[in-house]
Amino acid sequence: MTYADDTTQQTREGATGTGDARQAGEGVIRVAVADDQAVVRMGLRALLEREPGMEYAGEAGDGQAALTLLRRARPDVLLLDIRMPGMDGLAALRAIAADPDLRSTRIVVVTTFAVDEYVFAALQAGASGFLLKDSDPAELVNAVRVVAAGEALLSPAITRKVIGLFGRAGAEPVEGLETLTPREREMVAWVATGRSNDEIAAELTISPDTVRTHVSRAQVKLHARDRAQLVVFAIRAGLALPT
Repeated sequence: MTYADDTTQQTREGATGTGDARQAGEGVIRVAVADDQAVVRMGLRALLEREPGMEYAGEAGDGQAALTLLRRARPDVLLLDIRMPGMDGLAALRAIAADPDLRSTRIVVVTTFAVDEYVFAALQAGASGFLLKDSDPAELVNAVRVVAAGEALLSPAITRKVIGLFGRAGAEPVEGLETLTPREREMVAWVATGRSNDEIAAELTISPDTVRTHVSRAQVKLHARDRAQLVVFAIRAGLALPT
């Protein structure tokens, strides 16, 4: 990711914020950052602070500080590094998912590493998507807007890699599979390809509204917060289409 270098403000390790949690203006997305590298935090801050419709909600240098930050600042989106000292990103993700007061914050994992064992674990723990740190700034801004709107950030290329790496173990018993209709199972399988509703509709020659209805019903039945959770379900249940 190419970061701006026009910021000279120093940041410290641990959690820093813009003050106590407060209501931002309507439509403003409040974004926090958790990364153990100060230069990364500074770059993300410079990028987010100049982006219209976004507000920088604070930063943290490790997972424990990130939890403190979330409780105080209540951001809409957290950009989270996985590999941090002390409490790492995965442990923080699990703690966030287990806390009713924190789980409304959407998590985008921002990592130096390509798809590896941490990615599927992060999705299982509740991440709504992930980006590489060398992604273009426009991609990061788009990622924030996508997950803030309640969607998942999983490209077809990423989902193919995830399925290829973690979908080989075969199906396992998963709660909720029996509640899905055959059509809903089919939609979950297609969601796991990373395609949008419009793209699925084009593949199956049905309307996008029909796809949207079946996907929404599947999410409700499976208690899936977003499409990322449907991808995890599809892989575990053996529904994911071959890559």
